[in-house]
Order: sequence, then C-alpha cells, then structure tokens
Amino acid sequence: MSTYETSRFVRLRVELVVQVDGAEDLRGTALGRIAQDTHMPAAEREHAEAAVKEDDAEALAYLVDPVDLIGEVPGVELTQASWSSEVIDYDPDSPDWDPDEHDGAEDDDEEP
Repeated sequence: MSTYETSRFVRLRVELVVQVDGAEDLRGTALGRIAQDTHMPAAEREHAEAAVKEDDAEALAYLVDPVDLIGEVPGVELTQASWSSEVIDYDPDSPDWDPDEHDGAEDDDEEP
C-alpha cells in the first residue's frame, strides 16, 4: 500500500500574496493582539512589539493564524502548524513570477 492509502495525515500548503495598503492599521492591530496575549512573557512581548513596529510582514504574521483555517473543519484535528511571512517583490506581469512555481524536491515522494 502507498503512503496515500495508509496515512491519515495530510500536508496542506497555502501561499498567499497580500497587498498592504494600510500599514499603520495593520501594525496597530498587531500591537493590540500582542497586548492582549496574557501568556506571552515580557521579553518576548518587547521583541514582538519592536518587530511589528518595523516590519509589515511581522505584523501580518501576528494576525494570521493557520489554526483558524482548520479549527472548525469536521473530522480533522490539527497536529502541527507553522507559518512565516516576508516582504517580497511582486510583479504579476513579470514572466519571472510564476504563482504555481514550487520546489518539486519536497513533493517527490508524495502521491496525490
């Protein structure tokens, strides 16, 4: 039997490109979320606030939670999640920009 037929685990990859038109709103909302996190240690909070104030990608990372994508899906339990964000050069009209491009090396042993 193949891994596809026997495994109950599915890797879901999602890539989003967003345009930030309101950096101050984004950063303010992220700072508010950090302030409301009662479980965050003080040193981590200071680092998070500094990062959010300087970088829209960091601010977005504090607001987007992949757990929310799966939280209410019936029959599915989230076992692991990770995410990152980065500021990119984006030109949808460029022949170098391919939204379907991915590193096939990771997919070589996965079956549909």
